[in-house]
Amino acid sequence: MLQVINDLPFYVVGLHAVADVTEVEFEQILIQSFDALLKKSRKINFILVLETDIPGFSSGAWCGNIKIGLKYFLKWNKVAVVTDQPGVLDYSDLFKYFIPGKFRRFPLEHFDTALRWVSAT
Repeated sequence: MLQVINDLPFYVVGLHAVADVTEVEFEQILIQSFDALLKKSRKINFILVLETDIPGFSSGAWCGNIKIGLKYFLKWNKVAVVTDQPGVLDYSDLFKYFIPGKFRRFPLEHFDTALRWVSAT
């Protein structure tokens, strides 16, 4: 399940993934969130908090992540992935080689640091 993280600066999209996340859910929420953000801002700052592991985050959702990365290719500014799941961290690290902008990962205990980083202008 994906939950939108509220009370973020207008130029930041935040999602919290827990339990199972499907490709359809992931793509619909991300595309909707990014399209709304780009009406207010020229670049995407994104924080994703993952409290699920690779089996809980369907392979289709990961593939959707790649499609979305390419769809908004020139719009990326900062991406923060916050999780303690090593498999997710290893996989997510690949994105920093394929999308422009800055990419950092943080452990769950450093959510506040990740939020400050992704929100800094």
